[in-house]
Amino acid sequence: MVIHHAKRMLPGKVKETFRALKHRNYRLWFIGQSLSLFGTWMQLTALGFLVFELTHSPAYLGLVGFAGGIPVLLLTPFGGVVADRISRRRILLATQISMMMLAFFLAGLTFAGMAEPWHIMILAFLLGIANAFDAPARQAFVVEMVSREDLTNAISLNGTMINLALVAGPALAGIAYAAAGPGWCFVLNAISFIAVIIALLLMRIPSTVRPASRASALADLREGFNYTRSNSTAVSILALIAMTSLFGMAFLTIIPAWAVNILGGDAGTNGLLQAVRGAGALVVALWVASHGEIRSKMKLLALGAAATPLALIAFASTRSLELSLLFIFISGGANLVMVNMAFNLLQNVTSDRFRGRVMGINSLAFFGLQPIGALWIGLFAEYLSEPSAILASALLFFLGIVLVWRLSPALGRIE
Repeated sequence: MVIHHAKRMLPGKVKETFRALKHRNYRLWFIGQSLSLFGTWMQLTALGFLVFELTHSPAYLGLVGFAGGIPVLLLTPFGGVVADRISRRRILLATQISMMMLAFFLAGLTFAGMAEPWHIMILAFLLGIANAFDAPARQAFVVEMVSREDLTNAISLNGTMINLALVAGPALAGIAYAAAGPGWCFVLNAISFIAVIIALLLMRIPSTVRPASRASALADLREGFNYTRSNSTAVSILALIAMTSLFGMAFLTIIPAWAVNILGGDAGTNGLLQAVRGAGALVVALWVASHGEIRSKMKLLALGAAATPLALIAFASTRSLELSLLFIFISGGANLVMVNMAFNLLQNVTSDRFRGRVMGINSLAFFGLQPIGALWIGLFAEYLSEPSAILASALLFFLGIVLVWRLSPALGRIE
């Protein structure tokens, strides 16, 4: 009887988990972006290990991350303005094609044996420019693909696809790197962009006439910042996202150094660590998606904010592969629930008129501050040690979260 009841409930649970896929445009996006993200994580994993192989320097890992993030830091707010002015699908087509060409160019340099650290820094910088316009358009585009009632589920499924790719991409990158070298990781990434480009071209997006802005881009940008600043709830959420970017995710920059210097491993170890972190995030993302419209978003946000630094402290204290995998798995799940709830809450408190600009500011907080986190933790690991750097990151993250919570009464009013 119990088994029969469970069988009847299971299809409904699965349907609830993936209900945003009933929208044709989102189905196309989910399939295309999922395939593309496999390649993205392969490239990111292989690129980090290639940089460490060429330099043997945690600080250089931080410098490459900094080079890739500076354009995001400087240009993302303008990317948000553009996302509010013109077709978001056209923006995404332009950015995806640009990133595909950069991946092919990186593969060519690598196969020719000409790839040098300074080449990688320049390519990272150019990729950052594309990301500065891609990220706000991509986040704002979700509301054009699904109905309002399915928005939370769509955002959760976005997290699911990212972390499914984060499980498989690094693992495949570790195998491909060891067997054939990093060049093939970059080629596969370049090819994977074709999937999302085709998906974007096949979508049927209703024509949206956006109000013509007579103001300059700077005036629109200022208006977006003023709107965000006047929304105390949005400011509090963005502050938490900024803490995550600066300290909660900075340790990912030096994972290649951790794999080699602390665990005595190789490219496969690096890929395994990245994949297991993705597995932790994937499990949580699927759980969130299966629960429909979650009412206790604030409680889950607080839980993730507390659990992430604790997991990082434990990770910094271990020297074995098995325990490293356990604690990085927990950190991936904890960080995902925090970021997912923060993004959900931010979308819910944002007006449609300002959505692109607020998502631009969100991308600035999440992606734009990561290069600063990458730079400081890379230098810290270079001159002290990788464990000391990760421990410092965890403690600063915890203190930052506590400070934001104490100074943000708006957080206590969120349902």
